[in-house]
Amino acid sequence: MVAVVTGASKGIGLATARTLHAEGALVVAASRRSSWELDALAGERLVHAAVDLATPEGPAQAIAKAEDAFGGLDILVNNAGGPPPGAILPRFSFTALTDADWAAMLDFNLMSAVRAVRAAIPLLLARGRGSVVNITSTHALVPSGVNVDYGAAKAAVGNLTQALSEEFGPQGVRVNTVVPGPVRTPWWTDEGGAADVLAAATGTDRDTILNQKAAEMMQLTTGRLIDPQEVADAIVLLSSPRSASITGSAVLVDAGLSKVV
Repeated sequence: MVAVVTGASKGIGLATARTLHAEGALVVAASRRSSWELDALAGERLVHAAVDLATPEGPAQAIAKAEDAFGGLDILVNNAGGPPPGAILPRFSFTALTDADWAAMLDFNLMSAVRAVRAAIPLLLARGRGSVVNITSTHALVPSGVNVDYGAAKAAVGNLTQALSEEFGPQGVRVNTVVPGPVRTPWWTDEGGAADVLAAATGTDRDTILNQKAAEMMQLTTGRLIDPQEVADAIVLLSSPRSASITGSAVLVDAGLSKVV
């Protein structure tokens, strides 16, 4: 099996690339830059594609790398997303967003997936089977004035998933969504990231945010932020033939954030 994982240098993408590799897949890990963790995995069965997934040509270049290196494609994981380069989240109001903010968010979170699928579909159809897993967010399901552009972009990815599933499912290509809640990734932990922004806004410190207050503020049933591996496990299961009858679905890995009846 040949897989492309976008946004693969850290966080959920890194955990997914590592897990697919451990399961025996041939992996193209796509991101603007590699990381020491990816470099440690690199070899005959895992290669890095240095592409900017927020550009019109970047996603197609990642797919082309899979065809060049491994002769085709079976799995596409559209994980690239989150803050576009240069943006700092959370942003607390709709009124803080400019047209440029919206365009950058949509390019990175929606159009990167659109462009990757556009390039991947011919290769998946040539196999007569395949799996696309798009990563969204609970922001897509729980509207909020915080990060409203991010939530709108991820909601669009969810709609895209269902449309693609309807069109290509009869031809053997399954398309599903994994919907993470707050995951302890560099988005949270990097200097100047979400933990620091929330600490400043609430008058506390980053360790308290990461280890206690974030979970309390979001009413996480588990009482903690999610580990990236927990999301990667759901992605890999959906990528697998063990999920052969799952398509057009949204799998929540949200620590109990989405409380519905």
